[in-house]
Amino acid sequence: MPVSESVTVIGGGLAGTEAAWQLGRHGVRVRLIEMRPATSSPAHSTGGLAELVCSNSFKGTDPSSATGTLKQELERLGSVVLAIARRTAVPAGAALAVDRAAFTATLTDMLESHPLIEVLREEATLVPAGRSILATGPLTSPAMETALSELVGSDRLAFYDAAAPIVDAATIDRSVVFAASRYGKGGGADYLNCPLDRERYEAFITELRAARRVLSHEFERTDLFQACQPIEEVARSGPDAARFGALKPVGLTDPNTGERPWAVVQLRPENAAGTAYNLVGFQTNLAFGEQRRVFGMIPGLTAAEFLRYGVMHRNTFIDAPSLLDSTLALRSAPHLRVAGQLTGTEGYLEAAGSGLLAALNTVADLTGTPPVVLPPTTALGALIAYATNPATVGYQPMHVNWGLVPPLDPPVRGKRSRYAAYAARAADDISVWASEHPLCGHRQGSVER
Repeated sequence: MPVSESVTVIGGGLAGTEAAWQLGRHGVRVRLIEMRPATSSPAHSTGGLAELVCSNSFKGTDPSSATGTLKQELERLGSVVLAIARRTAVPAGAALAVDRAAFTATLTDMLESHPLIEVLREEATLVPAGRSILATGPLTSPAMETALSELVGSDRLAFYDAAAPIVDAATIDRSVVFAASRYGKGGGADYLNCPLDRERYEAFITELRAARRVLSHEFERTDLFQACQPIEEVARSGPDAARFGALKPVGLTDPNTGERPWAVVQLRPENAAGTAYNLVGFQTNLAFGEQRRVFGMIPGLTAAEFLRYGVMHRNTFIDAPSLLDSTLALRSAPHLRVAGQLTGTEGYLEAAGSGLLAALNTVADLTGTPPVVLPPTTALGALIAYATNPATVGYQPMHVNWGLVPPLDPPVRGKRSRYAAYAARAADDISVWASEHPLCGHRQGSVER
């Protein structure tokens, strides 16, 4: 349905590219502003739209996994990024990987030749006053960071991502951990506590100090750790440093021994349903494999499934739960939507998915159509619900995972069976929802050209 009002999309990454295409395919005229190649970022090397600056992998395709389910949902919604990823795929076993040059070139050509999309190669330094989608990514330019900070408040805009790992609650060994808060404060049993005796603590610290770290980019190294020390750096400062910090055992008694442990790793619920737990104080720059190996030494986490590994890197993102509504619009400025990693989502297709939803909700505004808010039982719907729920506190970037969805009723035992049940529920729910929504009621899996 053609509309008279145009929309500005700032940022030609995965989210901005997806958003611009979705607007154009629904008859909306678009101005897509991308600063490259005239002005580049420290991580980019081309001027192409949707350039992949890290891996060329879009992760696994197992239909029972959260990432596999996300792909099915994006196909149902007509994602151009997913369609071109599949068109330019290269062999990668059980994962979807692409020829990065062909992927970027195809999307760039499609958008630059679209009759309703005007691609402007210039740096945007101000937030537009008209209807727009901001998708400037984790390396938002300093000028736009300043403009955005003035709009949302400097205390609601982060420049570095320091996130602790999150584990699946169902995979924590409850025979080892115990529920308690220090000195019984707060709810009395708000945390799960993983007790370490002296021998286990010292072995853990030894491995933590020796573990392989991720090498930061040069532009990240100067002040990456100023605001938040990674747990491995704390451990390097002295053998008991962690035990007097995040692992302090004071105010806790292990009911299995009746004594205070030598050290304690605390796990805090990540959501109200208690399906995921955060390792408190475990911001880390360790490689993912090392996190699984070393953190698996913690009593109670030997067989834990990591829903998200800890990360520390340059990443501009807003405090989405306090700023965005369920349609990704700023509550204080509804004409402006935010998409991509700027919202605090992590991952290529997560970025594309938020760009798609930001665009469809903008179309809904322009046409008087109901908002496009996916069921929270879906992979993408759960991620956006987490990112826009005012009850989400201590917000840190997140990718899709089954720890974000409502628990199954009745519960399903066994990881494989449980994940398959999550995926089946998500497929059923998005099918029913999409069939009833006027913007998504027909299958949009095919992409022109």
